[in-house]
Amino acid sequence: MNTSSRNHLQPSRHAKVLTMPLQRYSLLHIGAVLVLALLATWAGTTSAAEEKMFSLFKVDQLEYRAVDGNDVVAWDAGGWVGSDYHKLAFKTEGEKVRSGHLEQAEFQLLYSRLVSKFWDLQLGVRYDFQPRPQRAYGVIGFQGLAPQWFEVDSSLFVSEEGDISARFDAEYDILLTQKLILQPSAEVNVAAQKVAELGVGSGINDVELGLRLRYEVVREFAPYIGVNWERKIGNTANLARAEGEDINVFSVLAGFSFWF
Repeated sequence: MNTSSRNHLQPSRHAKVLTMPLQRYSLLHIGAVLVLALLATWAGTTSAAEEKMFSLFKVDQLEYRAVDGNDVVAWDAGGWVGSDYHKLAFKTEGEKVRSGHLEQAEFQLLYSRLVSKFWDLQLGVRYDFQPRPQRAYGVIGFQGLAPQWFEVDSSLFVSEEGDISARFDAEYDILLTQKLILQPSAEVNVAAQKVAELGVGSGINDVELGLRLRYEVVREFAPYIGVNWERKIGNTANLARAEGEDINVFSVLAGFSFWF
C-alpha cells in the first residue's frame, strides 16, 4: 500500500479532536429532543382542566461567601413554565471566585411531570461549563416534599462517557416568626467511577452543610446571612490533596433570595 493510500485510510487529527464534542452535542440534542417530545405529547393529550399555564423563576441563593483567602460568589436558581402536571423546567448553580474566573457552572433543562401529590419526576439534560473538561449528562430525578415538609431534590446523572453519579439535596424551613426563617440544608454527591480529570473519586465525593437565616421583607424577596461547610471525602479528598486543594472549606456568607 502506498503512502497516499495509508494517509487516506487513517483518521485525521481533526477527526479525533471532533469526536468528543460530537458525542457531547449528540447527548445534548437527544436530551433536548426527548424533553420537547414529552412536552409535545402532553400538549396533544392534555385535557381542558390541565391547560391553564403558570410560570415561576426563583433564585434560592445569590450570595457572597467569605472564605479564608478565596472568597466566592455562588448562585442556585431555577424556574419552570407549564401546568400543575407538566412543566418545562431549568436549574442552574455555580461559583465564581472573586478574582474573576468560574470554578463551577452547570445548567439543566428538564421535563417535569407530577407523579404524586407532592412529587415530580424529572427527565432531561445537564451541561457543565466548569470545571474543565466540559461534560454533558442525561438526568433523571425526583423533586418534592418529603414527610415533615423537607424539600428534597435527588438526581441521577449519566455522562457522555458513561460515568454515573448522583446528587441528593434537602432543606427545611423553621419559622421563628412569620418573617424570620432559619433554613438548614444538606447536599451529598456520589459517583460510581473515578473521573480523575474532574477531580472525582468513586464513592461519596463530598458533603455540604449550610445554615441560613433569612428575613422576608415581602414574600418575594428575602436577604439572609449564614454559614456553609464543604468537605471532600474518600478518593475525591485524595485527588484534591494531590492538587494542593483544601478538602475542608468553611465560609461565612450573606446574600438574598427572590422569586416572581
